[in-house]
Amino acid sequence: MPELVLPVHVAAHPEQVWAALTDWRGQGRWMPATDVEVVTAAEEGVGVRLAARTGVPLPWRRGRHLGVLDTMVVTEWDPPRRVVVQHTGRIVRGPGVFELTPAGGGTDLVLTERWYPPFGLLGRAGWPLARPFVVVGFRVALRRFARFARTYPG
Repeated sequence: MPELVLPVHVAAHPEQVWAALTDWRGQGRWMPATDVEVVTAAEEGVGVRLAARTGVPLPWRRGRHLGVLDTMVVTEWDPPRRVVVQHTGRIVRGPGVFELTPAGGGTDLVLTERWYPPFGLLGRAGWPLARPFVVVGFRVALRRFARFARTYPG
């Protein structure tokens, strides 16, 4: 199973970073080309279901993208230390883990993503080609998140 482990330091206390991270609807402010919708009544805790649409926005269809629908469910919730979302979509599947640790007047955040590649053997063979682009995308997102969380009003 492919795995990415990407750290970022955030110049904010863990509680503020946690609040920014678990503001699911706000995720589109730091995750490139993504809109997130909470599809359960509850917005925090185990069992929260999310739908993220990532791709090119379609101007004639507000809120729609030409891209990937990433459905998720929160499977672990340990504020302000750890949250795990299980990606349950057809394309994106596997756990995403966010771990927060107090560090140097701020917070170290580590994102670990594990995927079950889609399309069987073709997906597994294509991962080495796709990996550099995925890494760049996540690094950009995490840098944007660090800025977002630092100024998050919570």
